[in-house]
Amino acid sequence: MASGSSQVADQVRILMERDGLRLGIQPGGKLGIGDIILKPDGARLIQGVTLAPLALFPDDRGYLLELARLGEGLAAHLGAGAKAQISGTYSYPGTIKAFHFHSRQTDLWAPVSGMFQVVLYDLRIGSPTFGRVNTVYLGNLRPWQLKIPAGVAHGYKVVGSQPGLLVYITDRFYDADDEGRIAYNDPDIHYDWELQHK
Repeated sequence: MASGSSQVADQVRILMERDGLRLGIQPGGKLGIGDIILKPDGARLIQGVTLAPLALFPDDRGYLLELARLGEGLAAHLGAGAKAQISGTYSYPGTIKAFHFHSRQTDLWAPVSGMFQVVLYDLRIGSPTFGRVNTVYLGNLRPWQLKIPAGVAHGYKVVGSQPGLLVYITDRFYDADDEGRIAYNDPDIHYDWELQHK
């Protein structure tokens, strides 16, 4: 490692080291919302994070929303194990749930109703996108799936006037020992949860 990178590594706040994965936070984050991702193949997307439109089939009765096909698409590896879990979370408008992360678990999120301001932060020391912040708006107005790899901190705020319902699939059963938490207002991530008046 070059001496410049060694200095950066020395300043990192280490959160967890497990299974060859070193997770930490780069100090001195700039207040803001990071890179807003507007396309599934956005150039500033955190490495390993993937997005894809959900299959939505409207008709005169309403619509069918296909959340995932286990073993295919973004859920390809989720169908391989017998320990996949499907969960849902319902949150009232303005609710912030952030941040948590995993060293082993991969999440696949599918917003069912409402709008979510999703925040991602790359904790993986050595990743080419380490310390990068992404904001993705998902939900009724942008029905996309979001795959979040281990080592990427994630959270959301329900935006708009309607509650949000998020269904998510994980590639393993919930394990409290695999989950880490970071305060939503961590001063080094320095995410701006306020309304962005642009």
